[in-house]
This record gives sequence, structure tokens and C-alpha cells, in this order.
Amino acid sequence: MFTIWVIFHVIVCIALIMVVLLQSSKGEGLAGSAFGGSGGMSGAVFGGRGAASFLSKATTVLAVLFMLNCGALAFIKTSDRQVAATGSTPTESVVTREAQREREQALQMQQRQQADSTAATSNVLDDLLKGTGADTAAVDTSGQ
Repeated sequence: MFTIWVIFHVIVCIALIMVVLLQSSKGEGLAGSAFGGSGGMSGAVFGGRGAASFLSKATTVLAVLFMLNCGALAFIKTSDRQVAATGSTPTESVVTREAQREREQALQMQQRQQADSTAATSNVLDDLLKGTGADTAAVDTSGQ
């Protein structure tokens, strides 16, 4: 449904751009040059002032359609986000899942490094304590 609204929005945008460009300004604009200059083809199709009033009305209609469509698209997208927040439909992206997986791997690696560091520290302390006890026993035995 959202895709259909976006396609309709693109069509309205292109039509609005074309209608605005076709309107004549101080010079003839594209309406005059596209349809044969001063009053040539545009005068035959729309009448003397018909092109200006038709393009003016078309601009107004397309502008209103554009604004209403923008509001509808915003409403639809907000509704989708609220549904996602309640957990009804999964909207997690591949990038989010990948980033979460990398974060979990980094945390696991950090925990392993801390555990290895703690084990190495306790091994060094054990070696020091054993070495001190052995030296003390050696001194005691040699002293007797």
C-alpha cells in the first residue's frame, strides 16, 4: 500500500513540475516556446488566455494533491512505526542485526580478554607465592 502511495506521489510531483514550467512568466516561458511561440499552438489548443487559466487551475489542483499526499504518506509511515513499536511486525533491518551481532562479538572478546588477564594475574601471584614459600623452606632447612 505504501509503495502505491509513493508511486502516486512521484507522478504528482512530476506533473506539478511540468505544469509550473509550462506557465508563462514575463517571457513566454516553456508554454510559448514548446507550443510554437507567441500564441501559436497554445492559442489554438487553449484559446487566447485559456492556457494560463488552465495551467493555473492545474497547478492549484496538483499542489493540493501534493500536500494531501505528503500528509497521507507521513500518517502511513507513523502508523507503521507505532505498529513496529508494539512488536506486531518485525522491522529490524539487516544493518541493525549485523551491528548487534558485531557488538555482541566484541563484548564476548572483551570478556575473554578480561578472564585471560585475570587468570594470568592469578597464575603469576600463585607462582610468586609458591616461590616465596619454597625459598623460605629452603632457608629453614639450610639453617638447621
